[in-house]
Amino acid sequence: MSMSDEAQLQALRNRIDTIDEKILELISERAQCAQTVAQVKQKSLPAGAKPVYYRPEREAWVLKHIMELNKGPLDNEEMARLFREIMSACLALEEPLKVAYLGPEGTFTQAAAIKHFGHSVISVPMAAIDEIFREVAAGAVQFGVVPVENSTEGAINHTLDSFLEHDMVICGEVELRIHHHLLVGENTRTDKISRVYSHAQSLAQCRKWLDAHYPNVERVAVSSNAEAAKRVRGEWNSAAIAGDMACELYELTKIAEKIEDRPDNSTRFLIIGTQSVPSTGDDKTSVIVSTRNKPGALHELLQPFHANGIDLTRIETRPSRIGKWTYVFFIDFFGHQDDPLVRDVLEKVNNDSVAVKVLGSYPKAVL
Repeated sequence: MSMSDEAQLQALRNRIDTIDEKILELISERAQCAQTVAQVKQKSLPAGAKPVYYRPEREAWVLKHIMELNKGPLDNEEMARLFREIMSACLALEEPLKVAYLGPEGTFTQAAAIKHFGHSVISVPMAAIDEIFREVAAGAVQFGVVPVENSTEGAINHTLDSFLEHDMVICGEVELRIHHHLLVGENTRTDKISRVYSHAQSLAQCRKWLDAHYPNVERVAVSSNAEAAKRVRGEWNSAAIAGDMACELYELTKIAEKIEDRPDNSTRFLIIGTQSVPSTGDDKTSVIVSTRNKPGALHELLQPFHANGIDLTRIETRPSRIGKWTYVFFIDFFGHQDDPLVRDVLEKVNNDSVAVKVLGSYPKAVL
């Protein structure tokens, strides 16, 4: 390297150092503003009342605004992730959020929680989806993260059924690209693998790959991918299908990467809480509808959505708890329940159906 190149590099490093110092100063200034916001909120409340620090609509607006302003070279999603972590750290100065997720540590649900809330939250593992709902309802945590559908395998029925049993508000959603890897522990002989552990959904998502590469290996469904990773850590003849977080947490080795049958394999997660979310202008609404058992019931249910131009994004059917061979419909659509057109649809559906339960209106996934 020539002397002129070295001088240019040193000048660039000096410039980077100066920029880093400015970034540090601005982040500290933002954190101080966040603390002042908390003080102002507290002053305006009655004695003993706790302010609501986390506002999903505000955070969604900030991330979208940053992405609109971004001119590169970092792409929009990478830039939004950086600001997600800044907001997470600033919010933790006011009050660290407690968020329940489907455990143990290292699951895709935990990854979704961190993607949505940032690393500064206190994430609390739960053994079952129903436990997440109960923890939120009891106030032990402020929010819960639950899987609701996979692009390959469809709806997560345990989550849908839990909405029938609990009064929860959907506060947000997060979409996560799911990459599955075949993992082994340090004692495993890769030529002697006789068993593969994973969640039933993950085994289904990797069915063709397993048929092609390990057709005679026993496939054992366990409660989560992280549980699968935890099991194989000390075994010598087994492997696990899990993601990057579980691989790192349980110190496993990847012997095959991205083995999912569909390269676009994604899972959608819902954020559940107890607070309703104001409109952001780019929202979704989720409802449960119970209809009368008569010919044309589904057509009558959907007609008001069509008439008002409301875009449905998902409709699922589950058995009702009130009678044999009766069903309820889970419906997601674009719009907020306070929008005039949506309000009109919900009124018409409510008049024609046995019951309508609005699960919540929330910002459409940003990340």
